[in-house]
Amino acid sequence: MPAIRILNATEARAAIPDLCEVLADCVEGGASVGFMQPYAAADALPYWQGVVESVEAGANLLAIAEIDGRVVGTVQVGFASMPNQPHRGDLKKLLVHRSARGTGIARLLMEAIEQEAARHGKHLLVLDTATGSDAEAIYPRLGWERAGVIPDYALWPDGGYCATTLFYKRVAA
Repeated sequence: MPAIRILNATEARAAIPDLCEVLADCVEGGASVGFMQPYAAADALPYWQGVVESVEAGANLLAIAEIDGRVVGTVQVGFASMPNQPHRGDLKKLLVHRSARGTGIARLLMEAIEQEAARHGKHLLVLDTATGSDAEAIYPRLGWERAGVIPDYALWPDGGYCATTLFYKRVAA
């Protein structure tokens, strides 16, 4: 059974090597999460250093899933920065290493991060995900509502255009 934890900045910093591996595995597996192929674990270091800084500043929540002490999944909620959005959070980078998929980790991560976001006063969460991806099918099963699709929003890691589907979910503490 995976262990799910919300990390503080010190814990997040210690998890960077595993987080880099998870992100690289997902990008190399075709996940459209903002990065292009080829993508190695070393390429992910600046991204995760920025996430740690955001966690340290109190602007981001970071959850991980561990199996036998190894990080195999992660998800984040970034807090909206505009004064008229104190109630909203942006769900980011739900990632599960290909070796750990199909085990319910995505569901456990989502449940944990939604609860933690609600504890921080965020009762509306939003996300975008690549239309037609395996990830897109996860969110409706977890109670997320589809808001719409934007064509040619981003690129797949191999360079082709992909649409993005927007979702939202109301959560309560």
